[in-house]
Parts: sequence; structure tokens; C-alpha cells
Amino acid sequence: MAESFAPRRSEPVFARLAIIGIGLIGSSIARAAKELNLAGTIVLADRDEAVRKRARELGLGDAVAETAAEAAVDADHIILCVPVGACGPVAAEIAPSLKQGAIVSDVGSVKGSVVDAVLPHLPEGVAFVPAHPVAGTENSGPDAGFPSLFLNRWCILTPPEGTDATAIARTRQFWEGMGALVEVMSAQHHDLVLAVTSHLPHLIAYNIVGTAEDLEAVTQSEVIKFSAGGFRDFTRIAASDPTMWRDVFLHNKEAVLEMLGRFNEDLALLTRAIRYGDGETLHKHFTRTRAIRRGIVALGQEKPETEKLRKD
Repeated sequence: MAESFAPRRSEPVFARLAIIGIGLIGSSIARAAKELNLAGTIVLADRDEAVRKRARELGLGDAVAETAAEAAVDADHIILCVPVGACGPVAAEIAPSLKQGAIVSDVGSVKGSVVDAVLPHLPEGVAFVPAHPVAGTENSGPDAGFPSLFLNRWCILTPPEGTDATAIARTRQFWEGMGALVEVMSAQHHDLVLAVTSHLPHLIAYNIVGTAEDLEAVTQSEVIKFSAGGFRDFTRIAASDPTMWRDVFLHNKEAVLEMLGRFNEDLALLTRAIRYGDGETLHKHFTRTRAIRRGIVALGQEKPETEKLRKD
């Protein structure tokens, strides 16, 4: 067997893992858990029959269930890899299937609303440890996943107050087993931090690409032909899953609107500097932001894409 991207465990973290939703994240978890022996048995489910069929063809798990409730039976760890807005309904569906001691988690980019939506449905004796792997590509679906997606990427856990410490530790162990760097914080703080580092950049990207397409003086072919590196970066971000990001903005709107307000204030200052030829203000701002970029590189969060480690 070829050498893996991370150490393979001699004993699995969970005896039975259920993954609900077989997109990029769900299929990547399944591939990593299988390759690294993080789960003894892997069961997947998806509401789309075509996706379930493809998951079976790819051999992503030991079984592909017809429903989320079926997949959750006897599972020690259940991960909701579905859009943020679907987490509550899925939690309600699987609740009767959950055994005592099970740990439910998710992979959503918003945490406060997910905790509010999921926690009321979980029976006593079942822990909820929300997780957000800050990783992804512009691709989606069961074919898009690869086991090293989470390698050296942050995964943020946001357990509600009073969550069983063992459940948190096992969830951390699972993500660290896939090569992720794990941080723990409150759901509220997560949503504020991610509003500025992820959600606002996506909103800006969607807007810039849409504006470029709508310009009457510039044809779509010219936008594509003469796109510079910065614009191409925006198009990559704007190619992200529309359903997922619709839910992100609707379920984290307070934090996003707060950050958008601050962004507009700062943009107004830059607009004024350009209008009045204030080069010193522009240079100071650009120098400060350049230092942030260098800090990101120094922390190892910008390197050759993890996707290059993908195994054929």
C-alpha cells in the first residue's frame, strides 16, 4: 500500500460512522476515514438517489442507506454534511435512531443558528459537537472529494456550554486524525470571525463577478479573455455552491451585516483617498494589508493546494 498523507490508526476512533450528505465534504470525510482507519464501519446517506448510486459505485463506505434515519441507527458518530438550513430537519429525522452516547456533529460554515436548530431535537444522552472544517474547493458532489482535503486546514469546534468533555475530545481526535488543525471556540465568536474571513469575501466575490457580467460597456467574452489574477480569484470563490452560501448568509445575517457595515465605512475612506489623490493614505492601507497576507503565508495557510495530494 502506498504511503498515506497522514498516519493510519491501529484502532478506529469510532466503531460506526454515519455521514449524512455525500458532497465534497461528506465524500472527503468518508475517503479519509476509510484510508486512515478512523471508523470501523462507514455508512452514508443522501436524499438524492443519483448521489447514493454514485457513492455505491465509488465504494465510499461500507453501506449507503436510503434515509438519514436508517444511516444513524447504531452510529457512534453522525456528521451532518448538509446545507446549514437543512440541519434542523435532518436532526429531527434522525433523532429516533440515535443511541445513548452517540455524538452528532456537522460541517456548516455557520454555528449559532445550527446549534439552535439541532440541539432541541437531540435526545438526552446524545452529545452535539458542531464542527466547521475551513476547507473546500469549487467542486461539489461525491466525485469531488479526496482524503487529504483537511490536511493542515483548520477545523473549528463550537460545543455548546455543558457538552460532555469526552465527546469533544473524541471529535477533536477524529478531525486531527484527518490531519486537521483543531480550534475550539464559542458558536457566537465563530460566526463573527468567519463573517469577516470567509462570508464577507464570498459576498464580495459574488457581487464583483455579477457586476462584471452586467456591465454594458464590457462583453462577457472580454471579461473571460482579459481576466487578471485578482478577478480569476474572485471567480473561483464565486463558483462555490449557491445553496450552501445562500443558507450561510441567511443564517449568519447579523454578523455578516455588521462586518459589511464596517467594510462599507472603510471602502468609503479609500474612495475618498482616490477621489482626492491621497496617495499616502492608500499606501499606508496597502502596506498594512500586505503584512496580513505575509502572516497568513507564515502560518502555512497558503501553500500548494491540498488537492495536489489527491490520489488517483
